[in-house]
Amino acid sequence: MRFLTRSLVALLLAAISASALAYAGYTLVAAIQVRSEVGGRPAMGREREFTVRAITVEMGQIAPILSAFGEVRSQRSLELRAPVGGRVLEVAAGFEDGAEVTEGQLLFRIDPADAQSALELAKADMDRAKAELRDAERSLDLAQQDVDAARAQLDLRQRALERRQGLAERGVATEAALEEAELALVNARQALVGRKQAQAQAVARYDQAQSALARQRISLAEAERRLGDTRVHASFSGQLADVNLVAGRIVSSAEQLARIIDPDALEVVVRLSTAQYLRLLDEDGGLRDGSADIALEVAGQEITSPGRVLRASATVEQGQSGRRLFVAIAAPRGFRPGDFVTVRLQEPVLADVARLPATAVNAAGNVLVIGDDNRLSAHPVTVLRRQGDEVLVRADGLEGREVVAQITPNLGAGILVRPQRETADGQPVVTAEEMVTLDPERRAQLIAQIEGNSQMPEQLRARMIAQLSQDQVPAQMIERLESGGGGGGSGPRGGG
Repeated sequence: MRFLTRSLVALLLAAISASALAYAGYTLVAAIQVRSEVGGRPAMGREREFTVRAITVEMGQIAPILSAFGEVRSQRSLELRAPVGGRVLEVAAGFEDGAEVTEGQLLFRIDPADAQSALELAKADMDRAKAELRDAERSLDLAQQDVDAARAQLDLRQRALERRQGLAERGVATEAALEEAELALVNARQALVGRKQAQAQAVARYDQAQSALARQRISLAEAERRLGDTRVHASFSGQLADVNLVAGRIVSSAEQLARIIDPDALEVVVRLSTAQYLRLLDEDGGLRDGSADIALEVAGQEITSPGRVLRASATVEQGQSGRRLFVAIAAPRGFRPGDFVTVRLQEPVLADVARLPATAVNAAGNVLVIGDDNRLSAHPVTVLRRQGDEVLVRADGLEGREVVAQITPNLGAGILVRPQRETADGQPVVTAEEMVTLDPERRAQLIAQIEGNSQMPEQLRARMIAQLSQDQVPAQMIERLESGGGGGGSGPRGGG
């Protein structure tokens, strides 16, 4: 009995095992049939395809823009200092930082008492110097008259001596009379010398009086100037800055009290490297009279103004490098001295260059060119300028060819890509999808292939059958179906 029971159990287990093997074989055969109906995919994995942004290289003439930073400063400013010391009696209304003043406007007045007293003393000394000059003139005139009288007397004594000598020769005059005449002539000559000495002293006195009068005129002018300096006026129209003055304050001579800045005469001081500076020179080594754009960023917006290159610094500051450039601001509205601005200078035009994104050139100085088979190849280029996110390059054999706009680490020579083309300004190029006409047999075969694909979602299957039922069918969808793909979109097969 026990033997029979064990035999039945063994037969039952054998039957169950055979059933399981039969079911497994059926499942395997069914899976193979389904795969054969779908068309089957190759055993090897499909080559990965990366989507890249593609731009067409266009060579031409481009004027590079040199961007630099600079500080705005005033071309015309005036320090208001106290010409004389004293108490400030009057200050103009609105004499404060930022206030506008006009040319010739009275700004402040210092107590003129001391200057007025000095002027009165100078006038008194002037009158005394004039009186001294008049007295010297009269003395000089009298001295001249004395000299003329002494000279007349000398002439008279000379004729008397000659007459006595004639009489003595005829034996009429005595020797005593002749000696008396000679002695009188000598006395007359000595008197003339004395008168000339007096005349010389009168001339010296006159010269001294003239010199004293000239000095006194200078003193009087100085006193008048000091009196005028007690009233300070604006030399030109502008705005006040660094004001440090109130009425009643005692100021010292030459103390700075404020500044006047002309807001319409501004310039930018830009520091450039020596290499950048050399690009702005002409063939003779002079600075090109180029145009410029000045921009000040304020709350996300820019205040801009055209400019003009004025000059370059004559020396290099100690401890500094490069060159300083001075650029005039043509429209200074909104700019103030001390602003930190961006200056864009236009360089000479470069020929046979292309403008590319900076990401299109790798560290080795190469770009990735897209070939006719959508595979990449490296091409060397020469980077001439870097301008923000763009570079200006020069290379042979790149005119009209497509390059990758942004090189990533997984891109290199020989990689298969799907280009997304862009225009020069970065806009995508939309191309019309290629459409083909199917014959009835081929259409029926593709529809049957889709209907036999049990792994495809029902909505996708219906949409693809509807597309295949049209007269014109996208060529890309047919290519994917015939290559064994089940999707009907036009997207890339891989990501990159």
